[in-house]
Amino acid sequence: MTLSFSPTNLPTQIFLNNEHVPSQSQRTFSVSNPTDGTTVCDIVPISDETDVNTAVNNAQAAFPSWKKLTGTSRQAILLRFASLIDQHAETLGHLNRLTLGAPYKAFGELEIKKAADAFRYYAGWIDKFAGETFPPENGFMLIPRHEPLGVTAGIVPWNGPMGIMGVKAAPALATGNCFILKPSEKTPFSALALGELIREAGFPPGVFQVLSGDGSTGALLARHMKIRKVSFTGSVETGRKIQTMAAESNLKRVTLELGGKSPAVVFDDCDLGNAVSWCVNAITMNSGQTCIAASRVYVQEGVWGRFIEMYKAALEERAWLIGDPELETTRMGPLVDEAQFNRVTEFIAQGCEDPQATLLTGGKRVGEKGFYVEPTAFVGVQPESRLYQEEVFGPVAIVNSFRTEEEAIQRANATEYGLMAGVFTQDISKAMRVAGEFESGMVGINCVSLNFLKTPFGGCKQSGMGRECGRSALESYTEPKTIMVNLNSSL
Repeated sequence: MTLSFSPTNLPTQIFLNNEHVPSQSQRTFSVSNPTDGTTVCDIVPISDETDVNTAVNNAQAAFPSWKKLTGTSRQAILLRFASLIDQHAETLGHLNRLTLGAPYKAFGELEIKKAADAFRYYAGWIDKFAGETFPPENGFMLIPRHEPLGVTAGIVPWNGPMGIMGVKAAPALATGNCFILKPSEKTPFSALALGELIREAGFPPGVFQVLSGDGSTGALLARHMKIRKVSFTGSVETGRKIQTMAAESNLKRVTLELGGKSPAVVFDDCDLGNAVSWCVNAITMNSGQTCIAASRVYVQEGVWGRFIEMYKAALEERAWLIGDPELETTRMGPLVDEAQFNRVTEFIAQGCEDPQATLLTGGKRVGEKGFYVEPTAFVGVQPESRLYQEEVFGPVAIVNSFRTEEEAIQRANATEYGLMAGVFTQDISKAMRVAGEFESGMVGINCVSLNFLKTPFGGCKQSGMGRECGRSALESYTEPKTIMVNLNSSL
């Protein structure tokens, strides 16, 4: 098949019951191109209560037959969908790039591949996610099993529209749930274009639907009495609201991935070139707009001077690769929009005004149009600073020195975030010891700011609750049920 949507023919209808249809709402929003600030489209619909209710009713109608579909049949549908994503990766990437600005070769291609890989990975789980049986004891056989929740929803952020769609939708659908996708209002087009691929893959009507919208649409999903789970990735502020709405409605299950302020601890005995490479890539990937970005770097005094020299040079070299995301040579594109640009530059301005902080490199706008910012690093930032404590979500890092292992651990844990951390050393005993002390859901040893489909992804403290990826995601989309068989009674 050929995907009918393209950058010159944008999808501007929601996808319900396997059809692209107009929203019942009269409200719309506009999206812009971050390379120059021009409007891309101003008629993207904001799904209203009628649209949400229709989607939920469709999903409820589809759920009984979808959950009973044989594992082989469900697996075939997910695998076909993965292949279709691969087949149309370039178009989906272009639809994202229009409003996200992430270079395809440096980020977009990998992000869309992650979406396809997620559907393949969870298709493989369908006939392997088994229950248990316990040997008879006291005349009873116990059979715990996993059952789908019903109608579920995923609220996806703008910084990874397709990849995060995959890690939410794939396990939900693999375990027999129906799924409603709500993309970010900043990057709606690739999600809306998925409708044709959903239908072509063979998903029955109502099983997988897409609703565009803003925060009001997300609130309708979080409050809906017939939605059994919402998986959300985004800000702490919005995550709190979703958790409250879920509790005040039907106590629906919630998974929250709410960002990070990830530390990287660099010890004297590390492979310095490796540490610099990982730390630079971690803060410049997707222009720093990733929740696992290593935005706090702590360097032991013995290698401080060499690290700072190499880190500064590498960031300045990366600055030369900022540009048009349509070019294959571009490694860094713009920030997603004016609001994000203003947020990031405000943090930079505060850092420059801080008498205890020193600008190491960067800090300037790149070009006269668009929302481009140089990779930026500060040294000497103190723990009470906003730059130290809050997620910037841009290519801005702080780099401080430390003397002892205990000091490094204390500083690494000195924020309310706990998503990702990294430790760089050639002493495996020290690496494992420090990794165990980090208050973080994920830790890299001689690496940082990465994740894998097969292992749990998520954080502690205000980085969220619950886990995505791996078996953990399957468990989060199912309800445990224990069946107790009395063997002393004739059946």
